[in-house]
Amino acid sequence: MKSASSPSAKPPSANRKSISMQSKTDWARLKAGGQTTTPTRGHPDADVKHIVRGLVRRGLAPLPPKASISLRVDQDVLEWFKAQGTGYQTRINTVLRAFRDASV
Repeated sequence: MKSASSPSAKPPSANRKSISMQSKTDWARLKAGGQTTTPTRGHPDADVKHIVRGLVRRGLAPLPPKASISLRVDQDVLEWFKAQGTGYQTRINTVLRAFRDASV
């Protein structure tokens, strides 16, 4: 056990001064970045799509677990799925699931 006078037992001094008095944050870059989500009145940082997706899943059966794989597909097929927007991996999974269900 360390004594109360040991350096590691003492709280850090609150009187430390910053080496530089100027902020190193690039405020112009942050302001120019824009928002990536659509703010709502109650939750300005919440994305409406994310909230709706969570509400739609309520009461449904749990999603099956996912497996991480390496899959080789033609470049043009991958580019087409990516061009449809975010969630391209989910759409690929949905197409494969529909093919499986149609084959049964």
